[in-house]
Amino acid sequence: MVDHRRIMVAITGASGMLYARRLLEILPQVYDRIYLVASDNALDIMRDELGVERLVEMAPSGDRSKFSLFSSTDLHAPPASGSHFYEGMVIVPCSMGVVGRIASGISNDLVTRAADVCLKEKRKLILVVRETPLSLIHLRNLTTLAEAGAVVLPAAPAFYAGAKSIGDLLDFVIDRVLCTLGEGIRLVKGWGD
Repeated sequence: MVDHRRIMVAITGASGMLYARRLLEILPQVYDRIYLVASDNALDIMRDELGVERLVEMAPSGDRSKFSLFSSTDLHAPPASGSHFYEGMVIVPCSMGVVGRIASGISNDLVTRAADVCLKEKRKLILVVRETPLSLIHLRNLTTLAEAGAVVLPAAPAFYAGAKSIGDLLDFVIDRVLCTLGEGIRLVKGWGD
């Protein structure tokens, strides 16, 4: 089978693994191939927040054939090169350490290299940042990335949609990610719908 639509998802060491899990449940409905990588710190937090021991457990069991899993140290992986086409990248949750490295042009692992590729190739790069409060350094790094073409999408759910559960709050943020990617899937009603 030829992969027609490809997307990269990186999970980094910030709290908010439920956001990553929910996004990974939805993406197989749209994409033929999902490249998945997690930083070393992310693996520790996945264990703490979800009881997940291995990256493969983050991929939905019914759709695992659509996922290509990579080590964060694999700089020979296809998404590390601009000559390999994929539509873009979502970093969810995105730690401020990763934001700082990307903003400084430091490509020391597959997460930061693939983000660098997305910026230089003018592909979508969505950063689902999960930190509060933000320091001046965080804000400057995020401004640098926004100026370079990244979309800063804080994991900040709204309450006007009538959320009744944590799942509803997760869906609000993931809906915003899907809208930013340009997908027609909606998980919550838009304002005025």
